[in-house]
Amino acid sequence: MSDAEPTGIGVLGAADIAWRRTIPAVLGCPRLRLVAVASRTADKARTFADRFGCEAVTGYERLLAREDIGAVYIPLPNALHEQWAHAALRAGKHVLVEKSLTASAEAAEDLARTARERGLAFMENFAFLHHTQHQRVRDLVAEGTIGTPRVLTASFGIPRADRGLIRYSRALDGGALRETGCYPVRAAQLFLGDGIEVLGARLGFEEKDGCDMAGSVLLADGAGLTAQCDFGLDHAYRNTYALWGSEGRIEVDWAFTPPPDKQPRLRVSRGQHTEQLTLPAADQFLRAVSAFAEACTDPAARAPHAADAVRQASLLESVLGRAGIFETAARGRLGPARDEEYS
Repeated sequence: MSDAEPTGIGVLGAADIAWRRTIPAVLGCPRLRLVAVASRTADKARTFADRFGCEAVTGYERLLAREDIGAVYIPLPNALHEQWAHAALRAGKHVLVEKSLTASAEAAEDLARTARERGLAFMENFAFLHHTQHQRVRDLVAEGTIGTPRVLTASFGIPRADRGLIRYSRALDGGALRETGCYPVRAAQLFLGDGIEVLGARLGFEEKDGCDMAGSVLLADGAGLTAQCDFGLDHAYRNTYALWGSEGRIEVDWAFTPPPDKQPRLRVSRGQHTEQLTLPAADQFLRAVSAFAEACTDPAARAPHAADAVRQASLLESVLGRAGIFETAARGRLGPARDEEYS
């Protein structure tokens, strides 16, 4: 395949995020060509295929066996990410996988190693990272607008919804940390330097055998910059971060899920003066899939994506440890730590 040809991409799973955001972005990316959508049921696959003008495939293995597909997007439930990312890489496909990929550093390192050995792109789909507003914040920090950064606060919480949704399924690795907490933890890595560690974490469970519904995490880097991350699934909607420095403060109101036509606003405060900056709108999903498409054809672009996925998994694993929680990825279990679990 030449660099001028679009990479054929298939979708594993008929998920809502694929329908609403990612597949429309793929269709808008000239470097990708949507070939097929696979589901466990023929009706779901056909619904997607009819909507987006591609082929319907029943069964994930059948899609991975196709020679006209060079890459796959995996929006399956969290508990299935590792299994099908491995299967796709072993089938020789570039992989874009939804967050949260995993909360196991070992599993993420194994995936990154497989991708590297086979010369494939491997990327966790944190679309918000590709929105231009975050680079503007970083530029302001680099210009000394708020002096020396001291503290980042980041929050992502959403209201309670239908409890039948996958996000509430403990067996499928749902829960606040993997569904919303992953965002502020990932955002912290934009501003904290080397040596990030989890100093403390707390997860709240609504019921004895339920998934985590809320949490808070304290991070710090080697230079002493801290990040307070708060998140939940039973909250008034909040989607923001703020960076507080020695000379001022920058606040981002719609940090993680701004619509593609929304002009984001930043508030920059110094002393008694507050300035509001209105930035250009940006389609973060289109920019994310475009970055993935570049990694499919440019080997030099692959390593940072894989390294980011491993770092994020390591931090989530540390959060679980600090919170006194064990996770067994193969069975999707999450609960209070007990000594016998480590025997």
